[in-house]
Amino acid sequence: MSDFLLQVKGLQKKYSETAGETEVLRGIDLEVPRGRSVAIVGPSGCGKSTLLNILGLLDKPTAGTVSLDGKDYAGLGETAAAKVRNQRIGFVFQMHHLLPQCSVLENVLIPTLAGNTKASQKEMLYYAAELLDRVGLTGRMNYLPGQLSAGQRQRAALVRALINKPALLLADEPTGALDHAAAEQIAELMVELNQQEKLTLIVVTHSMDLARKMDRRYELADGLLKTL
Repeated sequence: MSDFLLQVKGLQKKYSETAGETEVLRGIDLEVPRGRSVAIVGPSGCGKSTLLNILGLLDKPTAGTVSLDGKDYAGLGETAAAKVRNQRIGFVFQMHHLLPQCSVLENVLIPTLAGNTKASQKEMLYYAAELLDRVGLTGRMNYLPGQLSAGQRQRAALVRALINKPALLLADEPTGALDHAAAEQIAELMVELNQQEKLTLIVVTHSMDLARKMDRRYELADGLLKTL
């Protein structure tokens, strides 16, 4: 087994427009060791979210490979890609995307409904309660998202991303909509979970405070990654 969970080679992304092609990613190479954390910074519009979407199999590259455990997933069909996303990848976005009509616990359990996990419903309920306790939401499990603070909603979204025990956690501006205190709490929580759960973490962010907490830092500029 390779020491690298994620390996990206020659990744390109082009969009066809009326005026011609726009090349967002020009040949990204990236290797991320298992259990380590990576931050990708860069100005708005540089392609950070595009890169993260490709790594998470939400989008396809124009060229190049995206390999998890040595297997290239970049060309998978939607059904197969959805299965890999559900089983192997967790997502946290700037906005929590919790369903307003569902409780915190129900929101956390939504990824388990796809039926790709071998754990029983009882086991998943226990694990959800354990994770919610670890992020300080034990007393909020039956609350609706509208009854939570912004920081609490993002913590619930983080637990939802972890419920299927992914190998890779992708976070797109996870602290961007939070005040300083809540942002610091979420940053520390992600670092703690990265270390304790041994999951591989990739964060794209404008926040250098958050980026400095990661093991490795890169800047995306002109479609290429540069080590910071």
